[in-house]
Amino acid sequence: MLSLKSLGGAGTVTGSKHLLSLGDERILVDCGLFQGLKNLRDLNWQPLPVSPRDIDAVILTHAHLDHSGYLPRLVQGGYRGKVYATPATRDVAELILMDSGHLQEKDAEFFNRHQLSRHQPALALYGVRDAQRAVGHFSTAAFGQTVRLAGGASFRFRPPGTSSARRASISNGAAGGSSFPAI
Repeated sequence: MLSLKSLGGAGTVTGSKHLLSLGDERILVDCGLFQGLKNLRDLNWQPLPVSPRDIDAVILTHAHLDHSGYLPRLVQGGYRGKVYATPATRDVAELILMDSGHLQEKDAEFFNRHQLSRHQPALALYGVRDAQRAVGHFSTAAFGQTVRLAGGASFRFRPPGTSSARRASISNGAAGGSSFPAI
């Protein structure tokens, strides 16, 4: 049974996270940070409705912070699987995540130094070390390369502008392998 649940990026244009369930397999398509107004940013501190330990794989469609920036929190929460991306997405995501971790740390330092937070001490959502740990989970796949996941599903990245602009397609791995367009 296939199901898709939006955990972010629905009702707003930020925090893209979509949980695809194929039988017992859980695949998170994108793992974005909520950005913008405080009520959206506060969502980054809330636990996901699924334990990170129960997610089998993450597939990134691209590296923007609102599609990859929650990865360090996911790893903090116990995610142990791979993060699949194209080589270019992986390289850009590493820069973005490291910069985001650095900025999170500097913001917490600033809020503490000037006592601007109602939380004492103000904490970073994640830091540079957390970003480094998240980057360690990356596994790259070239455009057009079929990647088979442990639970039987497979996917393939497609360049933007091809096949109705789909960036990835996911198959359930069953005989006759139905292919489901995803994001």
